[in-house]
Amino acid sequence: MDEYATEIDELQAQVDALVEAEGDEREIAELQMQLQILRALYQQARRLFELGQRSSELRENLALRGYGDWTFDNVYAFVYETSVDMPVDRHHSFLGEIRDTDFARLLAGTGAR
Repeated sequence: MDEYATEIDELQAQVDALVEAEGDEREIAELQMQLQILRALYQQARRLFELGQRSSELRENLALRGYGDWTFDNVYAFVYETSVDMPVDRHHSFLGEIRDTDFARLLAGTGAR
């Protein structure tokens, strides 16, 4: 298990403990949203990493963008930083933008989501 999956599991345990203890509903909701975002980032990074294992173009473009070699940490950094910089459509949530973005196409240079 990598550090990202560990962080997600730890946050899930924290949410579960708060729910069981009937903790503050607002805090629980905020942590659940954070958990959903972390899961979406992780899933997108994992998907892109697997695609890049078979694509020299993706690996080269990651390095050209200054992220270095094709490692999961560097791919995650690309996905995270790209997500943070995405404009959020008022009809679409930040989480939705992460889930719907084609990070491989962005990395390949087409700019399409």
